[in-house]
Amino acid sequence: MNAQGLRVLLGKRILFHRKQRRFSQAVLAEKADISITFLSQIERGIKYPTSQTLSCIVNALGVDVYELFQKDEIPKEHQILLARFKNDVLKSVEAVYSAYEE
Repeated sequence: MNAQGLRVLLGKRILFHRKQRRFSQAVLAEKADISITFLSQIERGIKYPTSQTLSCIVNALGVDVYELFQKDEIPKEHQILLARFKNDVLKSVEAVYSAYEE
């Protein structure tokens, strides 16, 4: 993959995670302490962030850096199932935990 392809992939992945969290560009830009214009350029694959800026974006999104460089995305219907499964597991763990507290 060339540099342009890497910038485009990174931009798409940031956009994917931003939308998944229902953040506007303004919200993510504020959380990452960058301008909306710069974030837009990153998402469109025009500019590449510095390592410091990338670290701020990763922290704001709550993801690991490697997740921004993965090509495979989970389909929307699978994301919903995974979210339900996660909630069910958390409820089960909480129920077991609270049973031990009593």
